[in-house]
Amino acid sequence: MSSAPDTILDGSHTVLTPEYVEFRFTLAGLYSRFLAWLLDALIVLVGAGLVMFLLGFALAAMPGFASALFVVVYFLVDWGYGICLETVWSGQTVGKRVMSLRVIQESGVRIGFYHAALRNLARPVDRLPMMYLVGGAAALVSGSHQRLGDMLAGTIVVRERRLKAPSALGTTGEEGLLADPLFVSRVKKLSTEERDVILSAALRREELRMEARLQLFAALSTRLQEALAMEKPAHLSDEKWTLLVAAALVPPPSAKARRLSGQGFRQ
Repeated sequence: MSSAPDTILDGSHTVLTPEYVEFRFTLAGLYSRFLAWLLDALIVLVGAGLVMFLLGFALAAMPGFASALFVVVYFLVDWGYGICLETVWSGQTVGKRVMSLRVIQESGVRIGFYHAALRNLARPVDRLPMMYLVGGAAALVSGSHQRLGDMLAGTIVVRERRLKAPSALGTTGEEGLLADPLFVSRVKKLSTEERDVILSAALRREELRMEARLQLFAALSTRLQEALAMEKPAHLSDEKWTLLVAAALVPPPSAKARRLSGQGFRQ
């Protein structure tokens, strides 16, 4: 859901790995972030209104107290909404999901509760004096489109790319190893950051120059052999070995999905 004005405001953020391989992310423009915020603000307003409606009967005799309580409830719902959803949905709220945006760390990996809490707790300052004027000004000045909350949490908002899992993930020629419970169980124990790096490398490998590609997968192969306490099969290249691990991380498609995919292909 992009538009011409937003494209003009988009930028890019480059992450350099220890292997000197660059991953480039498209920063979300202020226009798309504003639309996402509008949708989230509407959801928060409706949610806070619903809570106050449920409490209204008990506070009918105290209208002044009810008004003050609504402000408190609104901020609690607002903070809880952003913190909870961005933690559970790996950097997305309903508005961000609709606009295909995601909050990530500056290092390129997903955020956790700590980052979601910091960037959302700073919202009252970013909103000053109204309509996120302070946050918008900070984002315009920042080279990474960061409002004050993002600077505090070390996060950026990027435009999510819809990448299809390459067919090589399911056709490594080592289906026997993928069926090995010991191998799969060890792969499942990889940390979240390790999984993110492996899947990102598998999905974006075609974007890399050959030299950088070889360096990246050589480093990943060595790291995976240490993490899994397994030696790479001699007949597999470093890239094929990493793709095999990535294939173990991606759940196989269901029979229904395969059937629908085949019907779509025949059409």
